Amino acid sequence: MSVIDRAGLAPAQTGSGDNTGLIVAATVVATVALLSLFNRLLWPTQPKRIRSPLHTVLPTLSQDEHDKLVYKPDSFPGARDVETPYGCMRVYEWGPLDGDKVLFVHGITTSCMTLTKLAHTLVAEKGCRVMLFDLFGRGFSDNPADLPHDARLYTTQMLLALASSPDVAWTDPARPFKLVGYSLGGGIAVHFAGTFPHLVSSLVLLAPAGLIRPESFGVLTRAVFTSGLVPPRLLKWITKKRLRKPIRANSTRGAAAAAAVSHNGTKPKPDPVSASLTEAADTDPLLSSPAAANDWDDEYGEPRTALEQRVMRYVHWQLSHHEGFVTAFMSSIRDAPLIGQEEAWRKLARRERGTTAVILGHGDEIIDPDEYAVDALPLVGGRERVHWSMVPGGHDFPMTYARETLREMYAAWGW
Repeated sequence: MSVIDRAGLAPAQTGSGDNTGLIVAATVVATVALLSLFNRLLWPTQPKRIRSPLHTVLPTLSQDEHDKLVYKPDSFPGARDVETPYGCMRVYEWGPLDGDKVLFVHGITTSCMTLTKLAHTLVAEKGCRVMLFDLFGRGFSDNPADLPHDARLYTTQMLLALASSPDVAWTDPARPFKLVGYSLGGGIAVHFAGTFPHLVSSLVLLAPAGLIRPESFGVLTRAVFTSGLVPPRLLKWITKKRLRKPIRANSTRGAAAAAAVSHNGTKPKPDPVSASLTEAADTDPLLSSPAAANDWDDEYGEPRTALEQRVMRYVHWQLSHHEGFVTAFMSSIRDAPLIGQEEAWRKLARRERGTTAVILGHGDEIIDPDEYAVDALPLVGGRERVHWSMVPGGHDFPMTYARETLREMYAAWGW
């Protein structure tokens, strides 16, 4: 026995045992580091606030570039920026101080410019006091990116907009206001009116979201946007790429749809992904013919589709210059009141008879008027309780058929 053995000391261990341990440890460390990096790249932590182009882009533009903007900070009178705990929001308010108060809420992909014709006409023609604002993550409003863009956030934003008025008491129950919501804005307006019925004298829903049938979005769309399995960076890239194309690019409502409508009266729907994305594309086949494109709107002194086309150009500009837009859009698809809002709609049946109006487009490719007649009418108490009407056009009818829309609004208000 060696001296070392007699001393009770084991001989030094050499060979592959130690090397294997080191290799395993190094592999584990490298794997964890790579997974952590991969997770940071694909599932980044959202900032609390993403600033709008008003603060990030416009200060860098030349006067010529500023003049070419489709949607400018002074597109409407009475502009103001309202600092809130959720970020800065853009609000417009104008018209006679003692006029009927009308608050507008716009849709999912655009700024409040979609409501241009309706708002200006109400002021000029009826002496109304109107208010518009850009939803968080759109137009010139920041995006509180760490919060879900759901009915709670947008209802709060509406209250912030109302409270920001320096001249008019919008939240005075003794003098309630008229609320007009378009598309997603309609779904938001339903929640607001149900929560604060004493503030809303009349609720007008233009092609409102909230009761879109889930199958209309398709299994793939719902899985992509709501499962949480698709990395946000990848989802953002997919969404951004899709929003740059008009709905018709991947829709059955192209030339073939136009032919189908004109020949047999059927109303083909766009593919689910397309229908879920925008209210600002030339999707109505009856408006897509050369004759319709040149249809002159004498009421507003421009082609009928001119505002619609400007809005679509702005969506493209917003995609490139509003860093918070796509994130807000994705959260809205996931969390906003687009589908399954039966409970909120039932509250409308409690409103005074005739104080709710639902206006739908005959050719709407997103809010199907036939499905809404089946799904929504029973919830709100039937035609005897609400002003239920149809106007020409697709989902863009507040832009393309503004006069017809206003006629129905006036009828609902007894004007």
